[in-house]
Amino acid sequence: MTGKFTKDKLQRTDVQRTLPMALLRAREAVMERFRPVLVESDVTEQQWRVMRVLNETGETDASDLAARACLLAPSLTRIMKTLDSKGYITTRRDPSDGRRALVKLTADGLHFVQNVDPISNAVYEEIEDILGETRLGTLLDELESVWLSLNKKQDD
Repeated sequence: MTGKFTKDKLQRTDVQRTLPMALLRAREAVMERFRPVLVESDVTEQQWRVMRVLNETGETDASDLAARACLLAPSLTRIMKTLDSKGYITTRRDPSDGRRALVKLTADGLHFVQNVDPISNAVYEEIEDILGETRLGTLLDELESVWLSLNKKQDD
């Protein structure tokens, strides 16, 4: 039995038709294509997200980095230790607020991202070819709208 739209609401009679399961299946289908790149590059999904955010933002504080990389602070702390030991990031205390840690890519980290990015982009292009540019754009817009709507309700 599948979920069916009724006049009142979607009847969730099949776990596969629930939003969490649909999102997880889609995420896994996407990540199955990226994982070989990450394994070959010897980084985890979370480490790669942190490095991509830092590449995009430049130096940023750890709280902002955690939010942008969709990580909890304790996880980010562990990931930062690993990336620091690999020589990919550096941290320092914010001179204007000693409680804040500022994080940035090192030259080695930047070089790493520049080497892996083209391979990652090729996978992304493959996904775009399968879904189509318009469909992918619509999907991304819809997911952002869901995120914004659900976060707005939490903030109210």
